[in-house]
Amino acid sequence: MIAVSLDQIEATTKAALKRHGAAPWVAAEVARAVRKAESVGNKICGLYYLESYCKQLETGRVLGDVEPQVTRPRPGTVMVDAGFGFAQPAFARGLPEALAAVRDCGIASLAVGHAHTCTSLGYFTEQIAYAGVMGLGFTNASPIVAPPGGKTRVIGTNPIAFSVPDGKGGIALQFDQSTTTVALGKITMAKAVGDCIPEGWALDAEGKPTTDPAKALEGSLVSMGGYKGWGFGLMAELMAAGMTGSVASRDVKPLKAPEGPPHDLGQYYLLIDPEVSPAFYDRLAQVASGVACDEGARMPGQGKQAHDPVDLEDAVWAQVLALSGLGGS
Repeated sequence: MIAVSLDQIEATTKAALKRHGAAPWVAAEVARAVRKAESVGNKICGLYYLESYCKQLETGRVLGDVEPQVTRPRPGTVMVDAGFGFAQPAFARGLPEALAAVRDCGIASLAVGHAHTCTSLGYFTEQIAYAGVMGLGFTNASPIVAPPGGKTRVIGTNPIAFSVPDGKGGIALQFDQSTTTVALGKITMAKAVGDCIPEGWALDAEGKPTTDPAKALEGSLVSMGGYKGWGFGLMAELMAAGMTGSVASRDVKPLKAPEGPPHDLGQYYLLIDPEVSPAFYDRLAQVASGVACDEGARMPGQGKQAHDPVDLEDAVWAQVLALSGLGGS
């Protein structure tokens, strides 16, 4: 293992993306998201994706130099066409307009369409909350989930994220979770290291429970809570695809494949101004107080500490340096 500072991770990621065709401002936005993921130990959404980002920039599966198009067709509606580029810069272009819309209307939507995978959805809702507004986000992904009782993949892991400001410039509550029992990345990582997975995570191609990650990847993941999670997954699907004009999960191709059609994914956000209700922060305090009654209990997202530097496997950091062209420096 090697200890690497967050500044090094961000700068080297940016260099790698620029080297493979991303515009400097685009590379900076993506690198900032990678930095955040690595700082909180979210390996699946951090450097894990960098090689595929670079390869897809080279093949044109993701466009690194497009300027997202932002429109506001209605007072509370902001739409961003990412132009088959990265989700992070598209969101960055749309957020100021969405914040203006929610200040005007009390509630607003931000639809980011035709984008690359956004990886960590909470990274975006967190930015909304830091601006003093509640953020609820949805996205979809490549098909890996069958309906309860079925075996045909229909939707992806389809995450939902929710971030709430504390009224003091911080975050009171945040969760970011797939609508399946476990995120797909945990299955792929288990397969890579030869581990079994717990029963209840996935089904094989015949719809039977399996602890073999390879069979799980040939089959389907299980919705959290059965029918309840399935319903949330469908909600995320319709928000992400229907409200952005992006593709449904069934048409999303493998996200890390170097070649193929653009991801064309959608991310849909609802922004809600808590100041609309004079009672909001009082009720938030009451809920938080109730949660704190039991030792060890906490609001979602509380207690998560950022680390700097972070420990990386030697091979991972060597790959990042090679992608950046910085060699062994």
